[in-house]
Amino acid sequence: MRKKISVIDRRNFMAVAYDCVAIALAWTGAYWLRLNLELPEHFSDEMLTALWWIIPLQAMTFWLFGLYRGVWRYASICDIRRILIAVSVSSLAIPLVFWLMRVPAIVPRAVLLLHPMLLIALMTGARLLYRAWKEGVIYGGKKGEPVLILGAGDAAVGLSKELARSQKWNVVGFLDDSRELHGRSLNGIPVLGGLDRLESELLRLSVLQVIIAMPEATHQQRKRAVDLCLDAKVAMLSVPSFDDLLSGKVGLSQLRPVELDDLLGRDPVELDDAGLHQLLTNQVVLVTGAGGSIGSELCRQIARFQPASLLLFDHGEFLLYTIEQELSKSYPDLRCEFVIGDVVNRERVEEVMATWKPAVVFHAAAYKHVPLMEKHNAWQALRNNVMGTWTLADAAIRHGVSKFVLISTDKAVNPTNVMGASKRLAEMVCQGMQQQGQTRFVMVRFGNVLGSNGSVIPKFREQIAQGGPITVTHPEITRFFMLIPEAAQLVLQAGLMGQGGEIFVLDMGEPVKIVDLARELIKLSGLREDEIRIEFSGLRPGEKLYEELLADDEQTLPTSHTKLRIAKARSVDAVWLAELLAWLRSAPYYSDDRVRADLPNWVPEYSQPPHDLA
Repeated sequence: MRKKISVIDRRNFMAVAYDCVAIALAWTGAYWLRLNLELPEHFSDEMLTALWWIIPLQAMTFWLFGLYRGVWRYASICDIRRILIAVSVSSLAIPLVFWLMRVPAIVPRAVLLLHPMLLIALMTGARLLYRAWKEGVIYGGKKGEPVLILGAGDAAVGLSKELARSQKWNVVGFLDDSRELHGRSLNGIPVLGGLDRLESELLRLSVLQVIIAMPEATHQQRKRAVDLCLDAKVAMLSVPSFDDLLSGKVGLSQLRPVELDDLLGRDPVELDDAGLHQLLTNQVVLVTGAGGSIGSELCRQIARFQPASLLLFDHGEFLLYTIEQELSKSYPDLRCEFVIGDVVNRERVEEVMATWKPAVVFHAAAYKHVPLMEKHNAWQALRNNVMGTWTLADAAIRHGVSKFVLISTDKAVNPTNVMGASKRLAEMVCQGMQQQGQTRFVMVRFGNVLGSNGSVIPKFREQIAQGGPITVTHPEITRFFMLIPEAAQLVLQAGLMGQGGEIFVLDMGEPVKIVDLARELIKLSGLREDEIRIEFSGLRPGEKLYEELLADDEQTLPTSHTKLRIAKARSVDAVWLAELLAWLRSAPYYSDDRVRADLPNWVPEYSQPPHDLA
């Protein structure tokens, strides 16, 4: 510690010493210029007399204005602005001090004007030259791997400044489609042209690494940049997402590999923050399935709105522990309660509701894996997804929950599997309970999310790491995909907008072929399809070739949010709901065949698909 302090003091001493010399040089130079490059003896005496006062006066002012808290190697506009202010104040103080202290020196008025200008030039120039020397700009000594930056916006320019201090990278140019920037220089680095010049510039400049710095661009623009890099077979990195940069979680220089999200990601969601503050801030909020992919992301998003208390309910001990560790670090001041339990267990649900009295409930707990629920587990899917929803919803009504948001799925539309049918029944349970109390029930339907637990992406990555092959069920199978944060944000927005009984459908964009996902992952891994084979294993039980977001007899209505629509689905009444509950309670267990045989009575659009499509 003592050694470190001595180094800091030595640097400060050298900076103060230089500025004192600069004060003397600027004062002498001002006299010299004022007197036409001559310095008569009587003026020389008065100049030296004044210097004994000016040097300590200005040095003290510079210290008070914090000029020596900065580091010359990182001199910036802020440091220059501080110098301008400090020199101006100290220069204005000189005649006042001379008058008050009766200093025996007559100073020409021109000297009082020339001195601060020369001093500013000497002080700022020295700092900028020192930084340029340290970064190798003066003598061209900057080494490191040549790199191109795709994009020339604020993020790209900021990144180039950070990389200028790195010995690993040497930024040799920007590529950007903005024609007005072509031929310009940003931070001393040329804008070489549009993105379509990538391949030619890679060859000309011997570049092996590209950094995509376009966080503020649309998804289509970022995807085009990634595609160009893949076609050129060049290694690429990306800056963090725009949301992460805004939140302060990461800095520009924290580069990351380009992921599948960059190819399939979507434009940022616009949230009604004011409305969500009214819904969530200072409220007790309960999230079931809080350890899962969607549930945990909901908790992260909700935490930003500072609820009075956040209840995390899950039956998985390790999942709950994982999110507990994360939230305690990210939001140390947030009051969180971590509750182990099963939504089907009425006594446990009742205890939680009575103890904490939540105002808002997000019900994400569900069994979601289609093939797993189809065989040997059909009754468990109904018990958890339907009876669990009813148990939680019934308790919500009795304990005065204001809003109940059910996380549903596109597989509830024209379901061909037990899981999808169970989620459609969960929607209908909420519809049937809408008239039983003051609680407003809102359902939100969306498709697959990238990287969620049990999704194909982690499986494909594991298969690639093992050298292949990648297994895809069918060459034509397609799915809708969105990012987990986007799905959670839209769930919150739908929960805010819902007035009770609506089924919100998220804009999932265009469907994606699973085999195309596999091919993109192979490319991003730096491999070729002849190195990692793709094999087709055939459709699994209950699996569709194509997913839908709306059933045949449904229509949608637009909302005030561009990514949300409302499905006008077939509704149910209390009589139907009572009959459904009677069926579910009529036996402690039904076989898979019995469940599939009875489901059309409750979900008429349910049908089992033929399994000869593979």
